[in-house]
Amino acid sequence: MAVASKKIPAPDEVRIRTALLSVSDKTGIVELARALHEKGVRLVSTGGTHKALAEAGLPVSDVSELTGFPEVMDGRVKTLHPGVHGGLLAIRDDAEHVAAMDKHGITAIDLAVINLYPFEEVRAKGGDYPTTVENIDIGGPAMIRASAKNHAYVTIVTDPADYAPLLEEIAGGTTRYAFRQKMAAKAYARTAAYDAAISNWLADVLDTPMPRHRVIGGVLKEEMRYGENPHQKAGFYVTGENRPGVATATLLQGKQLSYNNINDTDAAFELVAEFLPEKAPACAIIKHANPCGVATAPSLAEAYRRALACDSTSAFGGIIALNQELDAETADEIVKLFTEVIIAPSVSDEAKAIIARKPNLRLLATGGLPNPRVPGLSAKTVAGGLLVQTRDNGMVEDLELKVVTRRAPTAQELDDMKFAFKVAKHVKSNAIVYAKDGQTAGIGAGQMSRVDSARIAAIKAEEAAKALGLAEPLTRGSAVASEAFLPFADGLLSAIAAGATAVIQPGGSMRDEEVIAAANEHNVAMVFTGMRHFRH
Repeated sequence: MAVASKKIPAPDEVRIRTALLSVSDKTGIVELARALHEKGVRLVSTGGTHKALAEAGLPVSDVSELTGFPEVMDGRVKTLHPGVHGGLLAIRDDAEHVAAMDKHGITAIDLAVINLYPFEEVRAKGGDYPTTVENIDIGGPAMIRASAKNHAYVTIVTDPADYAPLLEEIAGGTTRYAFRQKMAAKAYARTAAYDAAISNWLADVLDTPMPRHRVIGGVLKEEMRYGENPHQKAGFYVTGENRPGVATATLLQGKQLSYNNINDTDAAFELVAEFLPEKAPACAIIKHANPCGVATAPSLAEAYRRALACDSTSAFGGIIALNQELDAETADEIVKLFTEVIIAPSVSDEAKAIIARKPNLRLLATGGLPNPRVPGLSAKTVAGGLLVQTRDNGMVEDLELKVVTRRAPTAQELDDMKFAFKVAKHVKSNAIVYAKDGQTAGIGAGQMSRVDSARIAAIKAEEAAKALGLAEPLTRGSAVASEAFLPFADGLLSAIAAGATAVIQPGGSMRDEEVIAAANEHNVAMVFTGMRHFRH
């Protein structure tokens, strides 16, 4: 049953007389406390925060002076007391509340500056189970929620970034209702994200990928100029997942990434991470979240040139992802073409100097590659809900490939098959990818018909051959990958017409025998993976 309102109007201005400070992140807390003290505000604090303020020479009361009860159980219990929560929740203009405060000696708390135990940081660093549990804050979220609920009278601040606006707000000794509302909204968002991190961690620990309640929280990293289109608003939120990529990368040069830049850069880096840097340098060029060229080679510069050769027209204004440190030779090649973003694990000083010639080119260093085998979650919104699934971390190297044709693939064809299937995993469905000698020869993406994807990929290969002055397209003698089963023989026949001699696909169609028969008729090798990679 809903609780009836007291219907007492909130005052616009509330004078700050007593402040409770209890923070895990002590960034700027001493300076804030000193400024509050200079304004005549009484300081009350807990544990480590109290110690820091006292050591700075500030007059500060221990929270036990409000509660009449010491901290116990290694600090687990210190603020869960009516002396604290009464001071935060009391309605100052309500006679019953005021009488209760007087009777029990409860001091009104006008300002609460609180941040939480570093649960997210401990989890990200791989803390063991007991350590992670110990960093679940209890009293902090309770005080934050109490203060935020009573924002008619209490100002709650949870982010050190808001200390400066707070001091500006209370220049005259008071806070306005609009400011308290804004801080309350931020406070509830913080506790929601905190609880989401804890519940998701426990779901992972207990191997419960689809719990009854799933909350996905994040922290605003930056507000964007707009979303996919200029009339859409957008923000970039980070979840705290410790995964090298666009969310954790350092922007070495260039302007703020756009919404589309971030989406495409993530797609590019996740794709290039499929290729282990210790095996060979690799480059992926992405346009509108689809690869237009991917290649491996003995050198990074050669990998870039081979990736570009697949579709140099589409690569204009694209995203380039590398699986090794960007060196000077590769940087020198890249700056010859207009590019939006380069992302790499690291960048040499010489390469930085070369890229600096293009000041608008965004350059990102991630410090490492994401592990494509690591599990995780992906989510997208639909009307009235969220679609959540585990990350597609299937790897072709881990699959038992089944040869289903009379002719088995050669060693080279098998390598090209695996290469093509890795790329197809990152192409929008329906996807067809031709590959030869560790290089994409043609990519068909996102068509309603798989036959059309095969034809478009072949057309692109022919156009690339003309641009490069080749006698024939690279699809001649290539392997072709389909990210889902070939439902009819027509898609296979289109690939064979383009010159493919080997096919890799999941299999599982009602007409598999028809497709296999067509492959045998044309002496084409075919393998089934048993795993599909739909990407919508």
